[in-house]
Parts: sequence; C-alpha cells; structure tokens
Amino acid sequence: MSYDERTLRITQRETYDGLLYGRDHMLTDFTATKQINILIVDDHPVVRQGLRAMLSSEPDFVVSGLAASAREALTQVQRNQPDVVLMDLRMPEMEGTDAIVELRKIAPGIRILVLTNYGSDEYIVRATQAGAMGYLLKNTPQEEIVKAVRMIFQGERYVPKVIAQRLFEAIGREELSQRELEVLSLVALGCTNKDVAQRLFISDKTVRNHVTGCLLKLQAKDRTEAVTRAIERGLIRVQE
Repeated sequence: MSYDERTLRITQRETYDGLLYGRDHMLTDFTATKQINILIVDDHPVVRQGLRAMLSSEPDFVVSGLAASAREALTQVQRNQPDVVLMDLRMPEMEGTDAIVELRKIAPGIRILVLTNYGSDEYIVRATQAGAMGYLLKNTPQEEIVKAVRMIFQGERYVPKVIAQRLFEAIGREELSQRELEVLSLVALGCTNKDVAQRLFISDKTVRNHVTGCLLKLQAKDRTEAVTRAIERGLIRVQE
C-alpha cells in the first residue's frame, strides 16, 4: 500500500477555521438545495438511534436508512441510493475500509463520512485511500458532524486539523517494508537479533540492517521506541 498523496485525490486544499477542505472533482456534483439523504451504519443500536435523532433535527437532512453491518449497508445503498453514508470502521462481517471500497464500486458518486472511535494513523490513511471523504471521531461535537455532512455532500473533504496533520505526515512518511515489519514484530516479542535471524533464516547482519531501517523510518532513537511507535500507528500487533 502506498501513501502516495495522489492516491488521496485531494485537490484545491485550503485551511480555514482549523479544518482541511478539498474538493474532489472526480465525484459528481449534487444540487446544494436538495435534501440530503443519509444512511447511518454502526453496529451499536444506541449509536444508530442517537445519530438518527440528531441528524433528523436538521431541516435539510433525511435519514433514509439504518444499517448494523457493512453488508446491510451495501443492500441499503442499492435500494435507497442515499447521498451520504455516515459509518463506523469496526463492524461485523466486513471491515469498514473494505466496505468503503465496495460501496464506491456500486455507487461511485456516494459520499462517505467515517465516524469512529479509532484515530490511529493506520485507520485514517486506509479509510481515506479507500474513498472516505471525511473522518471524524465519535467525540466530535454535534455541530461539527452536521457541518461535515453538508460539506461532503457538496463534494468537499472534511478532516479536522489534528487528523489532517497526521494524515499528511503519514503520506510523507517512508513505508516500512514487509521484511522490516516482520523483524520489528519479532523485536516487539522480545527477540534478540540472533533470535530474529534464526526465525527468519537470515543473517545477524541483515537483521541489524533491517532494525536500522526501522529506526530511521520511524524516527526512533532505539528499538523500544521503534516498537512503541509502530504499535501506536497500527503497523504491527504484538501476539504471544
């Protein structure tokens, strides 16, 4: 996976009121005066009902459907053709990022706004690359969620400043190779260079070179910091 900025298709970026806006001209324009039909996708009933109550209070919003899973969302998008999908990333049956890709396949012009508890770099970048036009955390104030829905409906991207900064840092950050990730995962388990070499059938020198590469790419001063940063960014998972 490349963090190439071109993949994100963010054009005409400008910062205003602490938010990153960018129009995606590859999407079909909608009429700004029409009502916005919204599909809410979340596996927690309380969240779905709460969002429906909140969004339905807006005069130009119509909640046309609720879905508890990605597969339900795919069915409802085909049936109801909503303008905006407001969805979580962690759901049963299918991961949210995979669902975004599938939704864009069956409805290329649909606007997808992620609303989730997961704010790691990995989730942000993957969701944006998959085709999400906005990314918010669930502790976002109501007025900001409403603003984000209206903006992405009009073809604008909406990302809070703090997330936008991390997004562009991730885009510009050199990606760890598959072998470097394997080495770092073993280091995270407490393996020495010799242990790693034996497990991966490579030389101690090669292990040291991979560890050095991890330190440089993660801007870490030692192995412990490299492991910590990799875990925080969702690059590796520690499994006993």
